[in-house]
Amino acid sequence: QLQLVESGGGLVQPGGSLRLSCAASGFTLDYYTITWFRQAPGKEREGVSCSSRTRGSTLYADSVKGRFTISRDNAKNTVYLQVNSLEPEDTAIYYCAARPGSLCAFRPLYAYNYWGQGTQVTVSS
Repeated sequence: QLQLVESGGGLVQPGGSLRLSCAASGFTLDYYTITWFRQAPGKEREGVSCSSRTRGSTLYADSVKGRFTISRDNAKNTVYLQVNSLEPEDTAIYYCAARPGSLCAFRPLYAYNYWGQGTQVTVSS
């Protein structure tokens, strides 16, 4: 019953934008630190952005600073990742993950209590 579901991925041209969604059911996202990861074929899963339990506390990987923005809608129990100025290197499956706590960091994968199934982002042409 406790689930995270990602959506909003798709195929876009370089320079395009998407808004990815991470919707929670069975628990309240506001009580958790939420982190977006991404994984391309043959590569390790890497942290992209984090939103802590404390409103306004965020963290971004150097590779996406200035292009990606994480936000929360508490009424919808959803966390968003706005991805702008997309590059082919951004092509990956994007996952959201949740764990308790209020300190944002890109932790080992086993440290996260919940994972979604991912949404595919493809940047081509």
